[in-house]
Amino acid sequence: MISTTSTSLLSCAAKINKTTSNSSLFPFLSLLLSRSLAISTISSPPSSPEIPSRLRHKDWLSPTEVLDLFSALKNANSILSSLDHYSHRKDYKPTEPLFTLLINKLAHARLFDDVEVVVDRIKNERNCRLSDEFFRNVIRVYGNLGGRIKKAVEILFDMPAGYGVWPSVKTFNAVLNLLVSARLFDVVHEVFVAAPKLGVVIDACCLNIMVKGLCECGKLDVALQVLDEFPKQGCERNALSFSTIMHYLCVCGRVEEAFGLFARMEEEGIESDTIVFNVLIAGLRRQGQVDEAMVLLKRMKLKGCAPNAGSYQEVLYGLLDAERFSEAKEFMSRIISMGASPSLKSFRCLIHGLCKENRMEDVDWALKQMGRQGFVPKRGMWREILLSLFAGKISDNCVSYEQIIAN
Repeated sequence: MISTTSTSLLSCAAKINKTTSNSSLFPFLSLLLSRSLAISTISSPPSSPEIPSRLRHKDWLSPTEVLDLFSALKNANSILSSLDHYSHRKDYKPTEPLFTLLINKLAHARLFDDVEVVVDRIKNERNCRLSDEFFRNVIRVYGNLGGRIKKAVEILFDMPAGYGVWPSVKTFNAVLNLLVSARLFDVVHEVFVAAPKLGVVIDACCLNIMVKGLCECGKLDVALQVLDEFPKQGCERNALSFSTIMHYLCVCGRVEEAFGLFARMEEEGIESDTIVFNVLIAGLRRQGQVDEAMVLLKRMKLKGCAPNAGSYQEVLYGLLDAERFSEAKEFMSRIISMGASPSLKSFRCLIHGLCKENRMEDVDWALKQMGRQGFVPKRGMWREILLSLFAGKISDNCVSYEQIIAN
């Protein structure tokens, strides 16, 4: 925009040009005018296109209208400047929905430094009441999306004093689970013992997370001791409490101890679910006890617990590991008839075993079933099938396998 001073200079230059005979004076005035215009342009910059125009108008904006404006922002880099501009308006009203929207948009754009700016700004917003759910979302953004686990823990501890919000046990457990998933077991213990200071009452979910963390760091005996802490904390043990430890016991080859926990569950009247049975079936399979796994599968049905695809798949793997390919084929047929789909690995193992035994009719059946399940045999599988098919039958007049695949 040309200023009033610049307009006056133009007018004066025109008058001087008409009244003077000195032709060298007007170029000088023209140069002076151009510099004045440049200075005027610098001192009066145009409005930034990044900030929504409606935020620059003096019309009163409701919180809902503000949400719509920030939702429509396409460039996440303009969020902070737009928020700063909005905060200087007389109708500025910080709300939880607004801050949630901004943080989620910045997180989606991977601008986690900007997220920290917004979160730090919230501390100074005395007129904005925030909920525990809001901070749980911030913790999710920092930990699960941004990988900034340290910041997630800091938010948890800063909630009471910095933001005036006491964390719920759900938010507390979200941080614990985040730490266990990141295998930061030392920090898990620090957070766990700080529960009373944060006003958190330990629940069964919290103890289950601790059991998982202890198992993952190899402290199975300590995890077993935590089971005894449930009643002391006024919590009830559930199937998850036992199945977590049972799984790691089976992985470590301590299958008998896992069955001991299973018996303890039944004594305490805790109903076993599909996960519990699958853990035990997988444990027996690792020990090569496929017959016992099949017995447990039947027992599972008798107890009214419906097996899933994982239950049958573990038994099938057990039969394949034991090279009982005839039984494995029949068991696979049962799985398919029930509407389940065996894994690609089990098809590969079965076809490999049938080729070793030169049972080509069964190989043909397996290939057809494999195709019906949407799996495509690779070159290596075809090679094995052809070698088995022509084993001992190749003469000088026969076409070689290499010639077949070359064509």
